[in-house]
Amino acid sequence: MAERRLFAGAYQGMGMPFYFTEYFETEVLRKRPYLKREWCVTVVQKPLRCELQERNRFRFWAAVPQLGGRYLRVITLEDKVTIHNVFPDRGFRP
Repeated sequence: MAERRLFAGAYQGMGMPFYFTEYFETEVLRKRPYLKREWCVTVVQKPLRCELQERNRFRFWAAVPQLGGRYLRVITLEDKVTIHNVFPDRGFRP
């Protein structure tokens, strides 16, 4: 299993902690520094769509107002609270 780190932000007190993999911290945020962890958590908590993908990971989509309403795709590990990847999904259609 990928290493995960606890996100000690505002969502910690909502009864469900969220984690981020080392890949997210070192690669995803380096490539897309404009993305915010809080946006990822919101997408997972209030998705427009959620799907199981290969290797027991899950995809979540939601529009993010701070990105002009563009859709983010957030990939989690099988526990649905460890965020592994995120990117704007230009091809997503609700």
